Amino acid sequence: MSEEPEVLVEIRGRIGVLTLNRPKALNSLTLNMIREMTKALLKWRDDEKIVAVVVQGAGDRAFCAGGDIRLLYEGKGGDLSYARGFYSEEYRLNTLIKEYPKPYIAMIDGFVMGGGVGISIHGARRIAGSSTVFAMPETGIGFYPDVGGSYFLPRLSGKTGMWLALTGARLKSADVMYTGIATDFAPSDQHPMIVNRLADDAQNSEQVSEIIDSLTGLTGDSDLQKRQELIDQAFAKSKVQDMLAALELDNGEWATKQLKILSGKSPTALKVTVRQMIEGENLDFRSSMQMELGLSMKFIEGVDFYEGVRALLIDRDNMPVWQPAHLSDISEAKVAEYFTPLRAGEELTFL
Repeated sequence: MSEEPEVLVEIRGRIGVLTLNRPKALNSLTLNMIREMTKALLKWRDDEKIVAVVVQGAGDRAFCAGGDIRLLYEGKGGDLSYARGFYSEEYRLNTLIKEYPKPYIAMIDGFVMGGGVGISIHGARRIAGSSTVFAMPETGIGFYPDVGGSYFLPRLSGKTGMWLALTGARLKSADVMYTGIATDFAPSDQHPMIVNRLADDAQNSEQVSEIIDSLTGLTGDSDLQKRQELIDQAFAKSKVQDMLAALELDNGEWATKQLKILSGKSPTALKVTVRQMIEGENLDFRSSMQMELGLSMKFIEGVDFYEGVRALLIDRDNMPVWQPAHLSDISEAKVAEYFTPLRAGEELTFL
């Protein structure tokens, strides 16, 4: 008996539908899934019969909880060609979505993390559900918020992006609507109906927008909105140590929680991520992705990524031993090495 395909590719009416089909793995992305999505999007881009694309996750737990990084972990200390291929093709897909000429609609219910953010946030419409949980938790595994995080995070209101990038904070439906990470909201049980209506009735891109507008609404109050001033005050600094000092000075319940969260993150990842956010604020999308491929390869060549994956996903002891262990041990020169441009022939190429 053949295995289920990892991505279900369908045409329903005039809508191309991609269903991430690894529900037991929270629809985490594999290189094969990235390739299948890219293939379908390229085919539909030039097909006049297709007026929009919908991407959704199978099951009721996740849209996509990230990339399947266990395979990257298995490359530790060896050939990095799989990692280079994975990140190159993933970032090309992110760029294809960002530049897609037709409405790209992501049904972001359940977990939306890491690589799942990369295949949703750059689309025209992101429809949150009752169970949406958004996060960019990479600093907790000794990595940094990639898949276009350099571009979209610094463009969120105030210092929300810096806070999300460093802490990996989880946002719920009202929060993602408040930040603009989601463009629309509908209760989870109504998401299949929205896809059905698009398949049945949409004949052009204008009708796609009209249908979504008619079937989506507002959420309740955002907890994040209530803390916006605290976030902006603490995370407006250009150095991690200054942010920690601001949080210590605040000494409130929220600030104390942030200090505890940050104390568990990779010091290298924190310092690199701060510079990434500052650099990304002034980069266009393709330049951001080019920078990210360089950053990803530097992290893959290091030690903290493998230690973070080991501690959180392999051994699950939640006790990573970061190298170096302290922010003070990481010089600005060391951080700058992560931003060294890729050599000729190694740069990211686009579709």
